[in-house]
Amino acid sequence: MNQERIIKQFLELVQIDSISKEEGKVADYLVGVLEELGLEVTRDDAGKKVGGETGNIIAKLAGDATKPKLLLSAHMDTVTPGRGIKPIIKDGVIYSEGETILASDDKAGITTILEALRLIKENDIDHGALEVVFTIGEEVGLLGAKNLDYSLVDADFGIAFDSGGEIGTIVTQAPSQDKINVKVIGKAAHAGMNPSSGINAIKVASVALSNMKLGQIDEDTTANIGVIRGGQATNIVPDLVELEGEARSLRVDKLDRQTEHMADIFERSAAKFNAKVEIDVERMYPAFDLSRNSQIVDIAVKAARAIEIKPLLQSTGGGSDANIFNGKGIPTINISVGMTDVHSIDENIKVDDLLNAVKFCVSMIREATR
Repeated sequence: MNQERIIKQFLELVQIDSISKEEGKVADYLVGVLEELGLEVTRDDAGKKVGGETGNIIAKLAGDATKPKLLLSAHMDTVTPGRGIKPIIKDGVIYSEGETILASDDKAGITTILEALRLIKENDIDHGALEVVFTIGEEVGLLGAKNLDYSLVDADFGIAFDSGGEIGTIVTQAPSQDKINVKVIGKAAHAGMNPSSGINAIKVASVALSNMKLGQIDEDTTANIGVIRGGQATNIVPDLVELEGEARSLRVDKLDRQTEHMADIFERSAAKFNAKVEIDVERMYPAFDLSRNSQIVDIAVKAARAIEIKPLLQSTGGGSDANIFNGKGIPTINISVGMTDVHSIDENIKVDDLLNAVKFCVSMIREATR
């Protein structure tokens, strides 16, 4: 591997601003790189659907048609503060200067895929057909994967490069999530002159929350109310409170029960005080659970061992594009690229981890042809 080239590629990518829905510049850059590598490149219209600058990038490299077709994926967008990133290298670790994120989430994933493609072509490595998908809007609701033109994708298996942890970490299980938005509607009144004629929406919401199961529900399930807005002034009985929350579970039946529980508690509390409640629930993404006997998991485990990396099969509490791909019928694992402290100004990645992520990617592509 060419260490200098890998580092240079990563540093170039993180310095191209690509906040969610503003991925146009990095998309243009990546189209150029992929075309130089000889891939057939297309952009879909996902950007138009979500109000972004560009669509997803879908690139194809022909290979042995008798072997499994692999989808290699990473996302182009980053969180804030992510403008004007200035990367530095200190003692073998890449950081930002400290005012922004680094954007190893997920430009380390993009770098891994690009360098693997270069190595395959330069070393004439046998491979099956490859489909590369770089998505938009992952950080704001997996928007790119949800709106991907799946008529352009027909992979047998998928590998998303969008996880932290030791190199060799293979996420085989992830939860489904419900987004829960609630409006508690009371009745306004003067808090000093006639408070009894009002219905205090904050009180209704507080009673609901005090009776609700939140936090770690069981080994598979979590729930949280994270945002509360309401009230106008201390002398007005508040007539409206808005709450935003979520529930997640590795098992859909448990998720359904937890969401129903939360909705039921809100409704009971509203009825107790003659208030009204409006509840909106959106299933954000499906769960997935790939067993050790799944072919893509087997490929990844053997590929790790082939390069003397310990495979670590893990479950996660978070969602990623892999959830959406699995839901669309493409069994997809999520692989660590070594990113650390993501979504913070302390984000960093070891150079060695970046190199080993590339090595692991190439090994998986090779293993899929065996």
